[in-house]
Amino acid sequence: MLTGRRFVKVACEDAKIAPMDEMRAREVLTAAGFSAAAELLALGENAVFAAGDLVIKVGRDATGHPELRARAEREVALADWLAASGVPAVRAAEREPRLVEGHPVTLWHRLPDAVRPAEPRDLAPLLTLVHALPAPTAFTLPRRELLGGVERWLTLAGDAIDPADADYLRERRDGFAAAAASLVPHLPPGPIHGDALPRNVHVGPDGPVLVDLETFSADLREHDLVVLALSRDRYGLAPAAYDAFTTAYGWDVREWEGCAVLRGARETASCAWVSQHAPANPKALAEFRRRVASLREDDPEVRWYPF
Repeated sequence: MLTGRRFVKVACEDAKIAPMDEMRAREVLTAAGFSAAAELLALGENAVFAAGDLVIKVGRDATGHPELRARAEREVALADWLAASGVPAVRAAEREPRLVEGHPVTLWHRLPDAVRPAEPRDLAPLLTLVHALPAPTAFTLPRRELLGGVERWLTLAGDAIDPADADYLRERRDGFAAAAASLVPHLPPGPIHGDALPRNVHVGPDGPVLVDLETFSADLREHDLVVLALSRDRYGLAPAAYDAFTTAYGWDVREWEGCAVLRGARETASCAWVSQHAPANPKALAEFRRRVASLREDDPEVRWYPF
């Protein structure tokens, strides 16, 4: 069950994969048997349409990129697994993705309209349920590779950014990757959402529901908790809202000695992600420079902004 208005735009894992455009997505939609006049809800890594009680997700062309089809298959399997595990989450309307003219197409039940915006405290009980689950047996979840896209993003930035800044981020990436590999977790590792933010929760008439399952992974549970800790420090999340989250979850990840490592890895990835937009977006370039400067100066209180 996907909400009619919200779907995370996830950066493509392979820069050579052709971008999705609306015209092509509507052609695939028609070939799949749906009206080309369906309402477009989001256009990013995938094209997402509403058609009555369904939400239809058209993936990028998987010809030559079997990982895209595998990811769609895993997302549908995840929805079934979460349903069987009693976790409120989006539900697939078909058990298998369709392959339409090379594009994976998945169908989802549309969620009822939200009754209010999601808050951090709504996320906590959903994470508690997910973090109590053992790894699925029918399929394998990938690791949460926070730093995996850094090189690609810096390459896409090219000459738009200072080569010294790119080298600095590569050095940070390597250091934090090594440090993360030796972390001793406080929580038992296992399934995580991977992008645990209120934007990935839909609060309907029956309560909060997890959406956007593409980043589900098997890794340190602390990954899911560091996201909001960083939001508090860098992105302006109100301390009271963060405290409500930690109270509802029952633990504050900032008490864990490994928190600084995962935070540093996430900051490095977030900074590099912005760099790819620098060649065409002056605001992105300015924000990239702000972020790099705050990291170089080791100032954890500098606010980071969207662009």
